[in-house]
Amino acid sequence: MTILGIDPGYGTIGYGVVRFDNMKFTAVQYGAIKTAPGVPMHLRLCEIYADIGTIVDTFHPDEVAVEELFFSKNITTGIQVAQARGVILLALAQKGLHPVAYTPNQVKMAVVGYGSADKHQMMEMTKNILHLTKLPRPDDAADALALCICHGHTGAVKRYEDLR
Repeated sequence: MTILGIDPGYGTIGYGVVRFDNMKFTAVQYGAIKTAPGVPMHLRLCEIYADIGTIVDTFHPDEVAVEELFFSKNITTGIQVAQARGVILLALAQKGLHPVAYTPNQVKMAVVGYGSADKHQMMEMTKNILHLTKLPRPDDAADALALCICHGHTGAVKRYEDLR
């Protein structure tokens, strides 16, 4: 199975593509979509939409995991990220995909086994699980790969339960 993980944003959108077979993960590709600051938001959203479509068309994922939004203090940034996430979900839906959302704590639990894991612990475990030679960069791509791992673990449990 091919899993696409997406870490939403509007300046940087992390993505990761992972093969998951027999409880083994293999990184296929990862990186980030970047939009330029100063470009009007509607044009940045168009770029995100097009790039997500290209990633889907290139890798043909079977399943997609997208990070659930977490708002802290800056509501303006949160609204912009929410707009970008909406465009991402639209692009996925129009490609016939049904993304599953995971909270940051769910991802941390699935990857590290600890819901309060820090960024370095997450990146190190992601690197180890995927047998990468170095930490995945940028951070947004590492987060997207961690989403793939979370979905693989979580989905495998659900698929196993469905067989019972």
